Amino acid sequence: MGDSAPTQTPARTAQSRPAALVAAGILLSRIIGLVRERVFGYYFGVTDEADAFRAAFRIPNLLQNLFGEGVLSASFIPVYASLIADNDREQASRVAGAVFSILSLVVSAFVLVGVLATPVLVDLIAAGFPGEKRDLTVTLVRVLFPGAGLLVLSAWCLGILNSHRKFFLSYSAPVLWNAAMIGTLVWFGRRSTLPDLAVWLAWGSVVGSALQMLVQLPSVLRVLGRLRLALMTKSPHVREIVRNFAPVFVGRGVVQISAYVDAWIASFLIAGSVAALTYAQNLSVLPVSLFGMSVSAAELPAMSSLRGDENTIAAAMRQRLDAGMQRIAFWIVPSAMAFLAIGDVVAGVIYQNGKFNRDVAVWVWGILAGSAVGLLATTLGRLYASSLYALRDTRTPFRFALIRVTLTIGLGYLFALPLRVALGLPATWGAAGLTISAGMAGWVEFALLRRAVNRRIGKTGIPVRRLATLWGAAALAAGVALGIHALVPRSRPLLAGALVIAAYGATYFASTSIAGVEDAAAIARRLGLRPRARGSTPR
Repeated sequence: MGDSAPTQTPARTAQSRPAALVAAGILLSRIIGLVRERVFGYYFGVTDEADAFRAAFRIPNLLQNLFGEGVLSASFIPVYASLIADNDREQASRVAGAVFSILSLVVSAFVLVGVLATPVLVDLIAAGFPGEKRDLTVTLVRVLFPGAGLLVLSAWCLGILNSHRKFFLSYSAPVLWNAAMIGTLVWFGRRSTLPDLAVWLAWGSVVGSALQMLVQLPSVLRVLGRLRLALMTKSPHVREIVRNFAPVFVGRGVVQISAYVDAWIASFLIAGSVAALTYAQNLSVLPVSLFGMSVSAAELPAMSSLRGDENTIAAAMRQRLDAGMQRIAFWIVPSAMAFLAIGDVVAGVIYQNGKFNRDVAVWVWGILAGSAVGLLATTLGRLYASSLYALRDTRTPFRFALIRVTLTIGLGYLFALPLRVALGLPATWGAAGLTISAGMAGWVEFALLRRAVNRRIGKTGIPVRRLATLWGAAALAAGVALGIHALVPRSRPLLAGALVIAAYGATYFASTSIAGVEDAAAIARRLGLRPRARGSTPR
């Protein structure tokens, strides 16, 4: 994936700090999110009500994903961050107010249409659901839609704060959303039937969405000075944001269509497939969020603010990309290997309790292993896409997303249904076929993004030797973890998880540190396990 490593400079340490803040915020929110998922699994397992809630949540979530963080980051942050870098804060504040006004009007209209058209939407996303299951899904979607609208406005807050290099609050704000849902489950869990509990949980999600937005507003107003609400449709900056918004919006929509097609196909598989697929996706997205989104989110405003001639900007972007990709790979490679080798342990330690038993954990493992196929490509692809967005190119990522989605849908249908049947595989492997096909398509998109970026700024990538070292260390760690797993009683998933995952992480860290991988050495120095070389520069 490359031949040479980037030159290590003190700037790399400063470069990693924003990403560390993003990762810290995401980690905090994801930990609470996993607690939420564990509580959800305790009460719902893979029941019809779990399927209904998972399917229902995908529909209003489309609104959040279409207008939310990814789209706003790509279209709004490059323009707004550039104004901040030019010290034109007055104009930046006006542009921010205009974007908020336009976003509020458009999202309100989508929420209204979504609530009215819910039965049609449910038939599109969960055509395989029978009568009562479908009726519950319709009710849940109507409750959830307004909350999705609030989360879109929360993403606007995130864009403002990120541009001002204030990362932690915006990425830790979802803690309140998760906490509201956990509180709802605990309060109503033992006193409600499962259909009623699902409805209460939907209302808890709406309350949490409001809290997530409101907790960011004071900081947003402080950095803006004053929020000026006006459409400003004649402003060249607003027009550029709208122009950039369109291809990213469509591209994001195409990607979401792929996710909804997966859920639609899963609704025709055995009962519980939609829920099992979602459990696995919630785990697979964790490393992507922590180690891919954190770096990409921190780099987008930084790369958008670069100044100088074309060659200077290209050189700075290459250095940031190479350093960012190496940091990402250090964490994503062992995550993918863990999903492949000890995915049952990972699923068990997070979910296994109540209705979520050992058999369900193994089912989720198969789906999780499928997601490992494209985990590295998907995560690195985020960073490449961010670099194109920083260059004000939103159309190239859209074209490549379209190719990826087309492949995902076609291969997903083939792997989940006819090919699985032809190979005589159990019905539970249908959902795994969906994640495997998505991973294969992810590698195609990654290759296209990398080629496009390299043509613009020069050669980038991770040295092959570095990748081989990481995969070798991860394989060694997997062997040690499997050996310990064979000795631990499977009836005690928390104990097994603690021992196996700890052994896996310690082995990977030790082996990469011995091999001289800089990321591992830096961690060792911070922990006081390795003294700094005299006269060396922190890297």
